[in-house]
Amino acid sequence: MGTDPLPEKPLRSEVLSIALTGLVATLVSIVVTIEAGSSTVELIGLAEASVRDTKARVLSALARLGKWLDGYKVMVEFSPAGTRNDGMLDLAVATALLMALEQKPLPRTIIFGELALTGAVRPVRGVLPALLGVKDMSRAIVPWSNGPEASSVQHMEVQVAAHLQDVAESLRGTGQLQFARDFLKAPPLAEVDLADIQGLVAGRRALELSAAGLHPLLFIGSPGSGKTMLCRRLPTVMPPLTREEALEVTSIHSVAGLLHTSQGLITQRPLQAPHYTVSEVGLVGGGLPVRPGQVSLAHLGVLFLDELLEFKKRALAVLDGVLKDGQSVVCQRQTRVVFPARPLTVASVLPCPCGFHGTKDRTCKCPPERIRAYRERLRGAVLDRMDMKAILSGDELKGSRSECSADMRARVVKAREEQKNRFEKLVVTEAVNGRLSLADLDRVAKPDDKGQRMLGQAVERVGLSAELHAKVLRVSRTIADLDGSDAVRAHHIAEALNAAPLVT
Repeated sequence: MGTDPLPEKPLRSEVLSIALTGLVATLVSIVVTIEAGSSTVELIGLAEASVRDTKARVLSALARLGKWLDGYKVMVEFSPAGTRNDGMLDLAVATALLMALEQKPLPRTIIFGELALTGAVRPVRGVLPALLGVKDMSRAIVPWSNGPEASSVQHMEVQVAAHLQDVAESLRGTGQLQFARDFLKAPPLAEVDLADIQGLVAGRRALELSAAGLHPLLFIGSPGSGKTMLCRRLPTVMPPLTREEALEVTSIHSVAGLLHTSQGLITQRPLQAPHYTVSEVGLVGGGLPVRPGQVSLAHLGVLFLDELLEFKKRALAVLDGVLKDGQSVVCQRQTRVVFPARPLTVASVLPCPCGFHGTKDRTCKCPPERIRAYRERLRGAVLDRMDMKAILSGDELKGSRSECSADMRARVVKAREEQKNRFEKLVVTEAVNGRLSLADLDRVAKPDDKGQRMLGQAVERVGLSAELHAKVLRVSRTIADLDGSDAVRAHHIAEALNAAPLVT
């Protein structure tokens, strides 16, 4: 028999929880009805694949509190019907049963968390986007281990529970749940800095231009020439994340299950560097349940594609479409999930098949025809998106150490402010130069007379295409912004031409 007297009339309670589809939160109503009768527990409206595991975890956790449901007829109804429980709804179901048994109200509170058989509350994915997706609630209870993540939420009071017993004591008024805001921590310091690197003047300048205008960048260099070192430091020279951007980045990493239990809001721009063996799903997202891919994990940060020519052509073609749209759309079992995907793309390739063409300390063994064939491959998906190239040599690593990331970041931030001002004044349709349309370029990136002649000569000399012409103007506008110049002048055009991809 149950530990509580059998009810003379049905006992009812309702708890609200959340189901996540990608980053989209759906409010779930869980209504419990308990009455005297056969010892049965029915879960109505829950996806069939979730019923057995949910029932086992919840009943075992309640038993640890001395709550046995023998002699009760229990119905738990989920709305909307067909809701899937990957553990996120366990704590809400158990709390609803406790509320019904003890007739303790818990008004307008969101509850979610996975239960262990012992009653311990386990962390779940997606706490931050789940809470941000519900605007009209004043209180939430989440797993204790998700406290650092939930501490970023400001529009409601969020409390944490380490065990179902904590929730039961809170209902009875004999205990107090801790607030998630108590988990707030100072943001971590960057682990790398440009000051760590010697020389590489051309690579440093390429980083500055790329960060200032969000220009996709291609590094060409032999093994050990500093491509990876530079790319790892690119996020440190980009403008700091705004709070809205930090919430968006953290939400994506939370859904992916990549937030450490001690980690709160991500305040540094992410860097993702997938290996060239990565699958399409790993690159753009997918699986069941659907998880974001590397391109979305790099959203608002840097996606570094090292050894780009080694990636599968099919994967690059899919990635190219995602980069074009700025979002990854994944369709699985009649479910459509959208993840944002607007990283700054940086790629690297070798100068030739052996990797040592143009270096002083190693001899290139590639015949000329093989080098020509290799360079013909530097076209196609993703590669055609590059606004700039930077040729690196290992010899440059022998120079002296130069400025730190903070100094370069200050110039980048100032240049971005110029671009933002043009956007806010409706002069252009995009807030960064790397995304300016042809019409925008015609308004803000027209070179002076000498620059026009220089561009015309480039068209005659190397057959500058219309697309490459636009890329040169975008980069020129960024160089001018860094130079503090309203006009695009000839020396800005000259530097942009030198950095233009596939122009030698």
